[in-house]
Amino acid sequence: MPDLRFGIEGADAIPYAVSPQIALRIQIQNLVAQEQIQTIILQAQVQIETTRRLYRDEEQGRLLDLFGEAERWGQTLRTMLWTHATVNVRPFVGRTVAEMPVPCTFDFNVGATKYFDGLMEADIPLCLLFSGTVFYEAAESGLHIEQIPWHNEARFRLPVKVWKRLMDHYYPNSAWLSLRRDVFDRLHQFKRQRGIATWEQAVEQLLR
Repeated sequence: MPDLRFGIEGADAIPYAVSPQIALRIQIQNLVAQEQIQTIILQAQVQIETTRRLYRDEEQGRLLDLFGEAERWGQTLRTMLWTHATVNVRPFVGRTVAEMPVPCTFDFNVGATKYFDGLMEADIPLCLLFSGTVFYEAAESGLHIEQIPWHNEARFRLPVKVWKRLMDHYYPNSAWLSLRRDVFDRLHQFKRQRGIATWEQAVEQLLR
């Protein structure tokens, strides 16, 4: 029966995907050294451990609408669920590395986007909780199937610059803003009535 250990070697932005994704390089080691792993359907719940880093004064200001005033952060700063991710791991014996694509969004209605955008530098403390199914060959009894125990996890500090580089690539010099339908209709009417060419110009006129 496999005895698996997980770690994270690094992360990179995926430049040419249908939607923005970060690839986490997952190191997988089977302590039963000679056992043939046929495949692993590996799932991960990706959490942001917000309390495991320090925040500059400017970052505290940028995170105000997410966590409130800094004086309240002892109550409001909590581990956040970022997303879920899945990868099918190729056959291996002993050790392998698999790239797990993690979907990202630039929607500022999503708490993770507000958090990532609010950080200026350093890293994002992540915890991955693993689950899934292992298909492996036993020495004399053929193919077996086992579930990955829920206690398997790994921590990683994702550099902030990886996320920012990803968003700069997919959304150069732009950001997404979601509006309530009635508010959008009023903004659209404002834009039409004044013959304004772009949404940016409409918002700039309102800001003035």
